[in-house]
Amino acid sequence: MTVSTAKLPVIDLSSPDRLSTANSIRQACVDYGFFYLANHGVEEELIEIAFEESRKFFSLPLDEKMKLPRKEHRGYSPLYAENLDPDSSSKGDSKEAFYVGPVRGSGNKAELNQWPSPEVLPSWRSTMESYHGKVMSAARRLISLIALALKLDEDYFVKVGALDDPEGFLRLLHYPGELGSSDEEPIYGASAHSDYGMTTLLLTDGVAGLQACVCREKWRQPRVWEDVPQIHGCFIVNIGDMMERWTNCLFR
Repeated sequence: MTVSTAKLPVIDLSSPDRLSTANSIRQACVDYGFFYLANHGVEEELIEIAFEESRKFFSLPLDEKMKLPRKEHRGYSPLYAENLDPDSSSKGDSKEAFYVGPVRGSGNKAELNQWPSPEVLPSWRSTMESYHGKVMSAARRLISLIALALKLDEDYFVKVGALDDPEGFLRLLHYPGELGSSDEEPIYGASAHSDYGMTTLLLTDGVAGLQACVCREKWRQPRVWEDVPQIHGCFIVNIGDMMERWTNCLFR
């Protein structure tokens, strides 16, 4: 149950005071594992186009979307195909998704991506490749600040190879608004979960009910949830399981 709004700091990625910014990130990751990221360098126009192209894809007939079924963590995942918390619901989450993996890099990783036909969505691939690249650039800059937040050299993650050919994924999500409860069990748009990677940069369209929520004490029952509403122009950033383990649970 959501009982309040989380009071998260807004981190300015363009701030020249990198040490102060890193300290703010450290406090946010110790307290919450969440913060907002402003001035990240992803243009508002590109964000709007990416959302519009995403809407166009999810508006296609199901048989057209199913021409790109998810494999190798790329492609389309239909309604109820994913279940982030099987203990809370057996039906699956009420969302559909499209995954885009690394668009550049060594080997054939970029070739694993699937794309809608240019006859159907002519601008889709170029938009998503551009958006993916811009977000990955912001993520790299953020990760250098996370290193400083851990009292490490800012190029630490680069030196240890953590950013060699990084597995950055773009996930487009559509929630159809069928949330609620049936007579048998509740239906969730995205069941309770923690992300498995290093960090997640999240944007929503601001529709109420689709924002992130955070539970600071996930092992306590009953869980207490706090809203993390979208702030225009900001990413919501959260720490994933891998970063939690890398920091020996200092970061949540």
